Amino acid sequence: MPVIERYETGMFSWADLATTDVMGAKGFYGELFGWKFEDHPAGDAGTYTMARRDGRDVGGLSGMMPGMREQGIPPHWTAYFSVEDVSLRSSKVELLGGKLMMPPMDVMDVGRMCIIEDPTGAKAALWQERGHQGAGVKNEPGTLAWVELMTQDTAKAQAFYTQLLGWTPDTQQMGPLQYTSFLVGGAHTAGMMKAESGVPSNWLIYFAVESCDRSAEQASKLKAKVKVLPEDIPGVGRFSILQDPQGAFFGIIQFTS
Repeated sequence: MPVIERYETGMFSWADLATTDVMGAKGFYGELFGWKFEDHPAGDAGTYTMARRDGRDVGGLSGMMPGMREQGIPPHWTAYFSVEDVSLRSSKVELLGGKLMMPPMDVMDVGRMCIIEDPTGAKAALWQERGHQGAGVKNEPGTLAWVELMTQDTAKAQAFYTQLLGWTPDTQQMGPLQYTSFLVGGAHTAGMMKAESGVPSNWLIYFAVESCDRSAEQASKLKAKVKVLPEDIPGVGRFSILQDPQGAFFGIIQFTS
């Protein structure tokens, strides 16, 4: 099991779900991924729920804040990237053409975070550990596997993230598609591709599964929508893109052994 002991700056380390129906989301993801849940008081934010698999934290979920609903923001997953100093990194966001959507704030005694928007419109979070490093295990069935930026301007996005997080880009031609992987210390941490016309720039979270086809079928039975049918990625595995019953998008991937 690929247990994570420490995340380097720039690594994809966590994801959480903001949803309109916490109980419904627990039922859906619990059935699909075998998650167990642990609720924690979160002050004015209400309750934050840790999703766990085999005793290790794999993600989080919470109810959407009223302000989000008023702005018409749909349920969504947020990707977190580890940094050594949130205040320092966030101070560079606007200088690099992005926006600071939520300034640095303490999350009780477990960490410090901010939410950013890159120059192409995709939102993500930066996380400074103070007791909670992020996901305790990745790339096992039912855990975080990958995060992918779909953007309308790959050049602008690449310039932003490489300068903000120190990523090293590796761009390859995959058939008709140009795909960029971002590396931290030689390890792949995120991907990027050009979004289809009309699709807003966004980060998509992927979870590992044993069988992409079986999981997509199960998700459908649990009232999710299969937005992209299971499809092979040569040399990588098989993936599908889903929309949960509350409306949040996410991906699943079955890695090639």
